Amino acid sequence: MIIDGTVAIVTGASGGIGSALAQRLLEHGARVVVTDLDADRVARTVAELELVGRGHVVGLAADCSVEQDVKGLIDLAEERFGPVDLYAANAGVGLGQGLESSEGDWETSIDVNVLAHVRAARLLTPGWLERGRGYFLSTASAAGLLTQIGSPTYSVTKHAAVAFAEWMSVTYGSRGVAVSCLCPMGVNTAMLNGGAESDDETARMGARAVTDAGGVMEPLEVADVVIEAIGTEQFLILPHAEVLEFYRRKASDYDRWLAGMRRYQDSLS
Repeated sequence: MIIDGTVAIVTGASGGIGSALAQRLLEHGARVVVTDLDADRVARTVAELELVGRGHVVGLAADCSVEQDVKGLIDLAEERFGPVDLYAANAGVGLGQGLESSEGDWETSIDVNVLAHVRAARLLTPGWLERGRGYFLSTASAAGLLTQIGSPTYSVTKHAAVAFAEWMSVTYGSRGVAVSCLCPMGVNTAMLNGGAESDDETARMGARAVTDAGGVMEPLEVADVVIEAIGTEQFLILPHAEVLEFYRRKASDYDRWLAGMRRYQDSLS
């Protein structure tokens, strides 16, 4: 995809990877709708992005897991800029630790990390098929390829996000709909830092498992990798090169990999 002149929606855009991705899209000539739950944070993000967006960025507070809210984002994009070319399903939550994760933790994780992607795709794909082009960018996680020590809710739903992106690519990839799945490891975001500073020992262990496994990247560094991958319509985006090697080891000998993960978890406690 050539980003210049496209219309994009970025969810979870009031910080971290979302705001970085919105910035890079704007710098490459896109017109961008940014969204997050908190209206004040969205307004601040828009004000910051206006420095590079210059009238090509607008924000709206919305819940990306609610289909009507997503429709509102699409309507706003079409009214201000035109039909949506790229949807970055970036919003995510990291709730729940261990089997003590509540029903609410599971429900919210499934809604935001998985079903929000499904609902957006359901609204956008018919138009993309009609126009013969569109781009679905899913922010999953290295946890979706490997696992997440500590949080079953995060690990399971990120696996599901990867699976849905794969299904989208298989089902619509030959009909003009490109799909990419972003699977970073450690990124300097509020989610990772919140885990590291948590009062919950399991949450701290989960964050340490991520930071000890590889380098922690800045959000703009991740966004740069994403922009390059969009240019070639690459499906699996791995900002941390070591994730691919971990994934290969897992696939080649599952039992050995699981035993290694158990030893790694023990070393963190």
